[in-house]
Amino acid sequence: HGLEEDGLIGKGTIATLNSPVEDKIDQIRVNLERLRWILDVASPDYILINIARFRANYVLNNKLIWYGRVQVGKPYRQTPIFEAYLKYMVVNPTWTVPPTILKKDVIPAIKRDPGYLQKKNMKVITHNGKIVDPGAINWSQYPAKKFPYAIRQDPGPSNALGRIKFIFPNKHFVFLHDTPSKGLFGRTERTFSSGCIRVENPFDLAEELLRDQDNWNRKKIDELVKSKKTKTIYMKDQLPVYMLYFTAFPDIEMEDTMHFRKDVYDRDNRVLSQLDAGFKYLQKHENRIMERKQ
Repeated sequence: HGLEEDGLIGKGTIATLNSPVEDKIDQIRVNLERLRWILDVASPDYILINIARFRANYVLNNKLIWYGRVQVGKPYRQTPIFEAYLKYMVVNPTWTVPPTILKKDVIPAIKRDPGYLQKKNMKVITHNGKIVDPGAINWSQYPAKKFPYAIRQDPGPSNALGRIKFIFPNKHFVFLHDTPSKGLFGRTERTFSSGCIRVENPFDLAEELLRDQDNWNRKKIDELVKSKKTKTIYMKDQLPVYMLYFTAFPDIEMEDTMHFRKDVYDRDNRVLSQLDAGFKYLQKHENRIMERKQ
């Protein structure tokens, strides 16, 4: 049930024990429906992020090769569900602050603390990459007005993306990445990011992904990290990445074991209400199909 193993019968344990079996059945129905959505597109090789479980799996030829704990989006900045393809990874990445985080987090922080940029190893740049003196900017007019520059964080251990990121282009601008916030992986419920996926041991994943590619190995990856040089490594074969949300699922290694997780984004009830609503026959939709055929 994903509860913390603390040896105590706390509120979470009591709530789980008091959950009626009917609720568990409904939870399984909801997640069988979610599984149905992807069965016809599933590949034998893939990376799967189960948002509700806070876990990433790397599967090769339908066998689990690697798995790790992850941090996902906060309830008000939820990680979306989608499919994309892993194209490349970047070691020692820079981080250009996304517009939403810039407006809601970074600019207010700069206004509170003029030394914020220096502490975070950040620079203000033009869209052509030219560095701008932050002392020459009138910060009081932002974010009310559109900020005409970008803010970029240089590579390093304090970089928000850590030392590596994995890119699978998508309209949500979501990707996997390292993080300096390692302590948060010890939490049972890990909704801490702004939507992207923070990976606990990203270089273990990188090692597995590059195992049969261009003589890459862990030593070579570690040497690249120590060099502090930014390098893009393209994947030999693009790998499907499934960003999914399952609150009930069988154990990938022990198929007779069922797992249940908290619905952290409150998404189950919406699916359940549609399942319970009954079948609706859409006559207009059928008429449109017949018109196209004619």
